[in-house]
Amino acid sequence: MLLSLRNLHRFLTNQSFYPILLSSLFAVALYAARGAYSGSWLIYRNLLWNLVLAWVPYAFSMLAAGLFLSFPRQWWMMIPPAAVWLAFFPNAPYIITDFFHLAARPGVPLWYDVLLLAAFSWTGVFLAIASLRTMQIITAAYLGKIASWFFVFLALSLSGLGIYLGRFGRWNSWDLLLNPTNIMADVAGSLLEPLENLRFFGFTLLFTIFLFICYLTFISMRRLEVTEI
Repeated sequence: MLLSLRNLHRFLTNQSFYPILLSSLFAVALYAARGAYSGSWLIYRNLLWNLVLAWVPYAFSMLAAGLFLSFPRQWWMMIPPAAVWLAFFPNAPYIITDFFHLAARPGVPLWYDVLLLAAFSWTGVFLAIASLRTMQIITAAYLGKIASWFFVFLALSLSGLGIYLGRFGRWNSWDLLLNPTNIMADVAGSLLEPLENLRFFGFTLLFTIFLFICYLTFISMRRLEVTEI
């Protein structure tokens, strides 16, 4: 029993679970304190739902890691959780765009709302980076390090695209199953008329670069420790 708990603790530690949980609780506490102080729970309520969605890819990356450690030869078992992870992956960094809603509101200092949005945004980015690192390690185990970096770039590029579609197209991850044709038509329309859709290319590219820099920063810090999933 003690050995099992130690293994679980080591697994959670290597998944950055504890700081991510602390960051999530801090963000939720800020929201709760704001609601109690102002008497309004509607403002920024969407942050809670977005945080839940941000945990989905992280949870499935942990599932993939658990399967990888338990059944390393059965690579096909990683495909279902990896597919769900990729579909929901943009939801994690998407919280950054909730800064669109920042505005001075009576009863609550603006600096507090800045901190509130920053806490949720940081948690979302942290969830994205930690889950991507796990998936890269698994990819490297099967396809090699070079292929794993192509995987990272592809995932971040699709994430930048997904964030754009979520913010401006109002698409959700489950629309990949419910409305795949309409999503593809939306993307194709922007690709076919680039000069009329500069926001599409600029937003996607800049968010991809930003997330890639965040990821490289995280990786450089983790190199100080000898850890694996």
